[in-house]
Amino acid sequence: MNRIAKFSKVSFDRFKKDWQDAFAKDDDSTVKEIYDNIKLPVRATKGSAGYDFFIPSDVVLEPGKTVLIPTGIRAGIEDGWVLQIFPRSSLGFKFRIQLDNTVGIIDSDYFYADNEGHIKIKLTNDSKNFSTAEIESGKGFAQGIFLPFGITNDDDVSEERRGGFGSTDKK
Repeated sequence: MNRIAKFSKVSFDRFKKDWQDAFAKDDDSTVKEIYDNIKLPVRATKGSAGYDFFIPSDVVLEPGKTVLIPTGIRAGIEDGWVLQIFPRSSLGFKFRIQLDNTVGIIDSDYFYADNEGHIKIKLTNDSKNFSTAEIESGKGFAQGIFLPFGITNDDDVSEERRGGFGSTDKK
């Protein structure tokens, strides 16, 4: 196994801003309690490829609705590797929970973005049987898999990332 990354938490100030942008109803003390209880992603077994991401607070996701989850997590990743984020299989089977961008791509330089590389995961409940998904705080809701990647022989990119989501196409 290659050891190529390390998970850590974003700063409280970063988390607070992003959490209150997503969940304006939560006051500072509630956000601090949520932040203090964030669990870093882990693998469930030694044979697991995916690192489980845990939801920081209870979320109720009704059919057809979408929610953006600031995870409070960032990933320091070595060059030549990428972290891909997928929904947990159980949520997909039970509720058709899907990531809005299908697969999240966390590049190694995202760690240094202006938003501290804060990994946010946007979910949609695409239930066809009108089932409401209730995800309890601390439960796994997504999984991340580290994969190597290559570049073309004639690639000469030297641009460095500055921003967060969607920033690499803003030049």
